[in-house]
Amino acid sequence: MPAEPNEYPHLGADHQLPAPESAKPRSKVVRIVVWVALLLIFAVGFYVILTRKNTPVTPGGGRRGAAGGTVTITTATAQRGDIGVYLDAIGTVTPVYTSSITAQVSGVITTVHYKEGQIVRKGEPLIDIDSRPYRATLLQAQGILERDQNILAQAQMDVERYRAAWARNAIPKQTLDDQEKVVLQDQGTVKNDEGTVQYDQIQVDYCHIVAPFTGRVGLRLVDPGNVVTANGTTTLAVITQVQPITVIFTIAEDTLGQVAPRLRQNAKLPVDAYDRAALKKIATGTLLTLDNQIDTTTGTLKARASFDNKDLILYPNEFVNTRLLVNTLQGATLIPSPAIQHNGDLAFVYVIQDSVAHMRTIKTGVTDGGITQITGINPGDVLATSSFEKLQDKAKIAISKTPLPTSTTGSDAP
Repeated sequence: MPAEPNEYPHLGADHQLPAPESAKPRSKVVRIVVWVALLLIFAVGFYVILTRKNTPVTPGGGRRGAAGGTVTITTATAQRGDIGVYLDAIGTVTPVYTSSITAQVSGVITTVHYKEGQIVRKGEPLIDIDSRPYRATLLQAQGILERDQNILAQAQMDVERYRAAWARNAIPKQTLDDQEKVVLQDQGTVKNDEGTVQYDQIQVDYCHIVAPFTGRVGLRLVDPGNVVTANGTTTLAVITQVQPITVIFTIAEDTLGQVAPRLRQNAKLPVDAYDRAALKKIATGTLLTLDNQIDTTTGTLKARASFDNKDLILYPNEFVNTRLLVNTLQGATLIPSPAIQHNGDLAFVYVIQDSVAHMRTIKTGVTDGGITQITGINPGDVLATSSFEKLQDKAKIAISKTPLPTSTTGSDAP
C-alpha cells in the first residue's frame, strides 16, 4: 500500500507526534493506585506497632499474647533451713614464723646437716662451723677464771686469819679492813672472768647452728668449705613454719561491725580457703584476729586466720580465696537462685497453685551456693524455675518431668 502522506511535512520524518489525550487520565489513575497501596502498607505497619506497644508487659519481660496457651515449666519447692552469711576476700598464705639464718661467728663451714625441703624439728642441727679457734679461746678464759678463783680463795683465808688476830689485838684494824677490800677486788675479777668464759662459750655454741623452730627448710644455700663472716649478709638457710600456718586477707571496713563483735564474744569464726579459681576448697581454719587499724587508701582491714595444714597443702606466699563465715541464719526461707526474676529493682517469683502461675514480689537476702534466702513467700510453696520468657501472671502451666533449659529472658526486664 502506498504510504500515507505526511500531514506535517514541515516537522520532518523523525518528529514524534503528541500522545493522544486519553493516555493522560490513565497514568494519573496508576499513580493514585500506587499511592493508596503505599498508604495502606504504612497504615498496617503502624497499626501492628501500635498494637504491640499497647500489649501488656509481664514483669518477666514478655508480652501477653491473645491466645495465652499452657506453658510447660520445671519447678522447685521453697524450703526452711539454715544459711551462712559469708564474707569473700582474697588472701595470701603467710607462715607464723620465718627465719633467714646467718652466721654469728666467722669461720669455715664443716658440715651441712639438712636436706633441701626437709621438715626439721626445733633443736635439730643444720650447719656446723669450725669451732676450734673458739674452743681454744674458751680454754684460755677458763684457765684465767680458775687462777683468779684460787686467788680469791686465798684472800678469803687471809681475811679469816686477820679477823682472829684482830680479835686478840695482834694487828691493827686497818690491816683487817685492807684485806677485806682485797677480797672484794678478787671477787670482781672472778666475775669478769666468768663473763669472759660465758661469752667464749656462746661463740663456740654459735658454731653449731640448730633449727630455732619446727618448720620446712628451703634450698641449700651454702656448702662445706665455704667461709662465712660474723653478722654478714650471707644466708645459710631459710626455715618457715608450715604447721600451723596462717592466711592474711582483707575485709571491707563496712563489714567490721559484723566481725568485731563476734571476736569480742570469743566466737570461733570458720574461714575456708579456696584455690585461685575459687572452685575447690583447700582447707578450713579459724579467724585469729583483726589488724589494729584500717587502711585509709583502700578502706579495708587485714585479718589473720590459722590453719592446721596437716596435709601441707597450703604453701607460704600462695594466693588463695577466702570465705569467712560471720553468722548463720536459722529457719530462713530458702529457694534456688534461678527461680528469682528481676525487673529493675523489683524481685519476684512465680508461685504455682492449681496449675496456675501467680507472680509474688519478694525481698532477697543472703545467697550461698545457688541458694538464696528470701522473704515474701512461705516454705513449701512451689516455684517456677524455667520458661520465664513465656510466663505471665495467672498463666496456665504444665509441669515437666524432665529438666528444661533455664531461661533468663525476663531476669533483667526494663
